[in-house]
Amino acid sequence: MVMVGKLLRFGRRQLHTIISRETIKPANLTPNSHPHTYNLSEIDLLANRAYIPLYLFYPNNDGCSLTANDKATLLKKSLSMSLTKYYHFAGRLPAQTTPYIECNDEGVVFVEARNDSELDRFRLVSAKDGDFDQLFPDEMVCYESRNNANLVGVQVNHFACGGVGLAVSMSHIVGDACTLGSFVNHWAYVALYGSTEHKEVLPLNPYFIQFPKTNSLLLEPHAANQKNNNHVMKKFMFPNSKLSDLKKIIVSTAAGSLNNPTRVESLTALLYKTAVAAAATNNSGHFNPSYLLIMADIRQKFVEKLPQTTVGNFVSMMMVPTRNKTEISLSMLVDEIKKQKVKLEGVENVQQAAEKLKLVQSKLGSEDFEHVVKGTYGGTSLCGFPFSKADFGWGKPMAAGVALRSAGANGFMLMDSPEGDGIEAHVTLEKKDMDVFQNDKELLSFCQINI
Repeated sequence: MVMVGKLLRFGRRQLHTIISRETIKPANLTPNSHPHTYNLSEIDLLANRAYIPLYLFYPNNDGCSLTANDKATLLKKSLSMSLTKYYHFAGRLPAQTTPYIECNDEGVVFVEARNDSELDRFRLVSAKDGDFDQLFPDEMVCYESRNNANLVGVQVNHFACGGVGLAVSMSHIVGDACTLGSFVNHWAYVALYGSTEHKEVLPLNPYFIQFPKTNSLLLEPHAANQKNNNHVMKKFMFPNSKLSDLKKIIVSTAAGSLNNPTRVESLTALLYKTAVAAAATNNSGHFNPSYLLIMADIRQKFVEKLPQTTVGNFVSMMMVPTRNKTEISLSMLVDEIKKQKVKLEGVENVQQAAEKLKLVQSKLGSEDFEHVVKGTYGGTSLCGFPFSKADFGWGKPMAAGVALRSAGANGFMLMDSPEGDGIEAHVTLEKKDMDVFQNDKELLSFCQINI
């Protein structure tokens, strides 16, 4: 373990100190029964060279006798054990563009930090614009760089109140948000039960599909971590009761029959409609053609459904265009989202899924799309994922989220509230659009502004 001493970061008068750094290796070497190279799938190769940065906030639990040092020790030991199942997470790419990972057990970076503020205070101050970057190790927040070989990174942040901020970054090339959720949940259960072979842990063990080697290459990583300071992130809470009201309104205003819309479909439509309206307000009321791009987990869309613990990128993209004001009503948006969902069904294999994704991506680069690129909004739902259930031994998190601001793009990330009583929407927009968005009367009638 390397002691780092007084590496200080000053963010809004908070003193954030890195106190230790080490590399956590698997408790056991990759067994001979596993391939020592992990071939990336065709969908993996299409993934952005970016990290998925998850943060989990745990309040000080009076009923927990573990000290800060005890918690860090438990996290490191259980992480080491979990890496014996997620063996390629501790591996390395032989070169920046090679389409496979060497399972060489080199490990993942593990950093400990101390923040002199209370956890609640930190959340209030840092979350005003979604600036959680200091929680993560080695700038593993958004785009990958050539200088960081780690596929996974962890930072444990101890707050003055005894609370903990656990930050986990995973390279998108090894998996999607579902993979990250499965990994964190597995890790937490290993910490609770002390073994990867415990009966409570076994159902959470990862499921792997062996892919053949390919001649395709990975995309080059960005030269440096990039950040767009014109974007801000705010979190909005939508109670289930209000979402039920929203669904009823959407059904009642539909021109034709609209089958029971889901909470996520309804809320995605509302957020997109409000964001487009905010952009028009800042454009002297002029409506610009826009696109809603929704990432979707397709594990259950395969003809032979895949377990949710299947490791890798199993995603597709739905594109909902709105070329004029007549296409921006809530009912029309929900109807189009449903139509796009139907197109995802019946996936025969990963190759077919990759070809469908390539087709959508090709449209993004078309001449027709280029002139409205600033009018694109990404939508992702993590509802149903186990982030809010990750109990390492000191209780479930009081809050969870993905650090979106550094992506520098308009988008909505939906997550179940920790209490399960609604959906939290993490919204990232350009600051001028956010100023209008957060004051929209229709939006406010369905939500509470958390931050």
